[in-house]
Amino acid sequence: MSPTRRQTLTMLPGLLALAVSAQGTDGPPPEVNAALPGARLQGQMRFRWLGLTIYDTRLWVAGEPISAQDYAGRPFALELAYARSLDGARIADRSLDEMRRIDRVDERQSGDWRSAMAAAFPDVVSGDRLTGLHQPGRGARFFHNARPTRDVADAEFARLFFGIWLSPRSPEPALRQALLGRAG
Repeated sequence: MSPTRRQTLTMLPGLLALAVSAQGTDGPPPEVNAALPGARLQGQMRFRWLGLTIYDTRLWVAGEPISAQDYAGRPFALELAYARSLDGARIADRSLDEMRRIDRVDERQSGDWRSAMAAAFPDVVSGDRLTGLHQPGRGARFFHNARPTRDVADAEFARLFFGIWLSPRSPEPALRQALLGRAG
């Protein structure tokens, strides 16, 4: 016997969550495979804010695991699979606020970095993925659903941006520990 329409609609959120979590078990996404051949999952966690699931995050590395002390000198990819719709400009604003918590950001940098992030982060809907590729000493490259959106050629930007998740000064220490695992 097939489920009624109401039963199907009731089951839908759980099925969508299962699909999002299963996505990370199949290996790295295509943009990560291209940039980091042989990449493997180092850590992952679901990020919630005020009880709402915002995104699932995964840290992809090639070679040895990275740690909070050496993340800025190592190539890696950070993937965020969104569970809800968010405005790209708000993602950029929030990211800049979090970067300022990690270290000082001067006003000129602030404007340049906010503009770069606004270009890199389009509006997202549930199921969309934003991936950041850390390029040590060079900066960051961003992707939306495997398509490149923006390169930011600034190593200090990359250190602070990825520090939101990986720095010892991360505002989310539990998320940081889950991503770094034993290497934290």
